[in-house]
Amino acid sequence: MDTPTYAPAPEPDRTPRPSTIIDTPATPVACAEDYAAASDVRATFDKQRRAA
Repeated sequence: MDTPTYAPAPEPDRTPRPSTIIDTPATPVACAEDYAAASDVRATFDKQRRAA
């Protein structure tokens, strides 16, 4: 009986890519804007915590 042969899975692309999160400095203004824009996320998180 012949032994089956298998092709190895392709290697994932591990090429480093630029990150806007790391490249952009954190400033008080940017942090305040992020906090203001995430009120719906905080509300959903609070609701999920109360339900648990």
